[in-house]
Order: sequence, then structure tokens, then C-alpha cells
Amino acid sequence: MKKAIRGRCLSYRDNPFTKPIKECLCYEDDGLIVIEDGKIGAFGSAHELLPHLDKTVPVTRYEDALICPGFIDCHVHYPQTEIIGAFGKQLIDWLNNYTFVAEQKFADKEYASAAADVFLKEILRSGTTTAAVFCTVHPVSVDAFFEQSARINMRNIAGKVLMDRHAPPALTDTAQSGYDETKRLIQKWHGNGRALYAVTPRFAPTSTEEQMEMAGAVWKEHPGTYLQSHISENRKEIEWVKTLFPDRKNYVDVYQHYGQLGPRAIYGHGVHFTKEDFRAFSETGAALAHCPTSNLFLGSGLFSLDQAMQGSFPVRTGLATDLGGGTNFSQLVSMNEAYKIAQLNGFALDAHKAFYLATRGAAASLYLDETLGSIEPGYEADLTILDLKATPLIAHRLAYADSLEEQIFALMTVGDDRAAKATYIAGNLIYSRDSETNEEQFYGI
Repeated sequence: MKKAIRGRCLSYRDNPFTKPIKECLCYEDDGLIVIEDGKIGAFGSAHELLPHLDKTVPVTRYEDALICPGFIDCHVHYPQTEIIGAFGKQLIDWLNNYTFVAEQKFADKEYASAAADVFLKEILRSGTTTAAVFCTVHPVSVDAFFEQSARINMRNIAGKVLMDRHAPPALTDTAQSGYDETKRLIQKWHGNGRALYAVTPRFAPTSTEEQMEMAGAVWKEHPGTYLQSHISENRKEIEWVKTLFPDRKNYVDVYQHYGQLGPRAIYGHGVHFTKEDFRAFSETGAALAHCPTSNLFLGSGLFSLDQAMQGSFPVRTGLATDLGGGTNFSQLVSMNEAYKIAQLNGFALDAHKAFYLATRGAAASLYLDETLGSIEPGYEADLTILDLKATPLIAHRLAYADSLEEQIFALMTVGDDRAAKATYIAGNLIYSRDSETNEEQFYGI
């Protein structure tokens, strides 16, 4: 069924980190998005498009709102939803004390399905429409996630975690079983509807050399799939990698040696990257997921966003929440914290660049920028509607904002999940919230 959405529309057609904003920004003060068969059929000025639209096509108008491409979360752990905000000293202690305890429960598919349901509702409530998701070592955790995602036809990336050492026995596989289970899950899920599969070694310290080899091999055997992991998050972690892989020159070289860098490889963090690390990622086409709330919460360090996006060796970079090390599902909150980290590094992250990182930039990091992340004809109709009067503070602050740039900067600074008024997946309304009553409704999930 054809339908249309009308209101203020914000999107990006190119990268504002490297090009003037006038060449990147696509903004309509009164825009119309025509949707058919889950995709955007037309987009432009309502004044120009409405006369050509059949009178029978329903038009939903959003007042005091901003229509954006759905936010994309490049790195998140759905099993960690239950441990968000858990106190921990730093990364390794936090993994041992909370993460590995929680993830053992996901051997039970019913438990995993219930957790996936909670997780998906939370990201939809925050305006996120696509995520690159870590499951657990258990294949049923992957089945549970993709089954829940398929109910509402979401474009999500996910995979079974590979770990054959330095983890509790209940969370370890073997190099061979991890390979076999990954291969079976790829055949079952990759390209099934809108599902995409990611080979998922948790991080180098929890995989033996044999498993690292087999992870690289299974990824190479299945072109078009993804590979996701973690890198250079914490200084002690980096030192640990040196002791575990003494023949490799550095952390990046570990992944490169085992064939795990390249297009559709997405790594969380990269906080302590050197110029040579950026070079390796830039030259291979691998991407980084910037996880600001997690990096701050666990004291990991300050990501060099300016180097990643406009340094000598630019790297595809998208924004991520990294739940549950991250502390909020809202990418508006991620933008806010990314701004603060950039400030501490002497780089002023403006609002257009921040919104780009959560939309088209995130899509580019996942090699999906020809289908997601922008409002353009032919793109999949995943959209978020941001309420410009979501809270009294937001309404008051925006009343004094004199430009689009000031409005969206204020929105990302004081906004959170409450700013998501509606979320569309493949053109269908999946979540809505009444800004006056705060009554929420999910459709089909």
C-alpha cells in the first residue's frame, strides 16, 4: 500500500567531515516522503509533490517534528541489556563480573527470545532502525534474535560470538564447532528477509590462533557477510594481546594476519589507535564503531574522531551505543557524549557531523549507504520522527534556536529516547508515542 509522510525532513547525501555542508545537507522545511513496498518512492517539497499524488494515498503529517533516516547503531550487545549500568572497575573486570555471568543464561532460547524482545523495543523506542548486534556463544541466541527481528522486518546484522579460551566453560566453543555453527547460521539467516550475518570473534584474547584462523576462513568463504569484533578499547587489553600473540607486531596486525580486515569488517572502539592503525583500516576498507558512552563509562579513553574522519588515513566510522558497557540506547545521547569526547581532544563536533555519524555515516561504515541512512528515492523506508516538543525543556530550548544547526545541536544535547515520536520500519509504523500523554504503542512486536 502506498502512503506518505509529511513534515520537516533532514538527511545527508554526502560526508560533511570532508565536504562543505551545502553539498551534503538535504533539508526540506515542508517535505513529503512517498512510500511504497517498503521503500521511498519519492521525496521532495510537499508543495511540488502533492499535486501529483493520488488523492487516495493517506498522508500522515508530523507537526513540531523532524523526520530523519532511522538511526543506525554500529556496535551493540543485546544480551547485555540486563546489565546496563553495572558498576565495574574497567573492561576486563567488568566482563568477568557481569557480562560472562549474564551471557550464560542465553543457552535457553526462551530466555534469549524474551531478552531480544526487550532489546528491540528499546532501540525502536529510541529511533534506531538497524543495529550490528553481538549475540552470545549459543546458536539459539542468534535464532532468537533474528526471529524477533523478522517479526517486524528489521534490517539487522548479528552473529554468534566465537570464544574458545579465557571465558567460563559454559561460554566457550571450539575452533571447529565455532566454524561449523557459524557456517550453519550463515546459511540459515544471511539474506533471509532483511537479516544479515556477522562472523563474530568477541575479541582476539578470547580466541586461540586456530579459532582466529577459522573465523577468517569462514568469513572469506561467504562473500557479503560481515565480521565484527573489538579492538584497542583499553590499555591493559592491548598489553594482554601483545602477550597472547607475540609474533604479531600490534593489535591490528593480529586481525589482519588472520584475514579479518576488509570491507564489511566493523570493529568497536579503536580508542588507542596509532597512525599506522588508521592506515591499515583505511587501506583495507575496515570500519570503526565509535562508542562514546561506553568508553567514558568504563574509563577506556578518548576516541580520536577527527583523525578517524579527516586525518591522513580516513576510516569509515559510525556511531554506536555498545550496550551494556554503553549507558543509553539513544543515539542522541551518543551524539552528546561524542561531542564531549571530541572537545576534550580539541575537535569541535558540530550537529550535522554528529547526525551524519548516526545515519548515512553509520550506513557507510556498514557498506549499506546505497540502501540505508538517507532519505532518497529507492532507499529502504526506515525512518525516525523526532519530537521537537518531547519535553518541556526541549520545547523551551528550541523556541530560542535561530537556525536548523542550532536546533539539532540543542536536540542532541538535551534529547534522549523521549525525543523519538515515531519509528518506521520498511515503511510501516512500528512505534509511536503521544507527546502530551506519553502513551506508547508498538505495532507487530
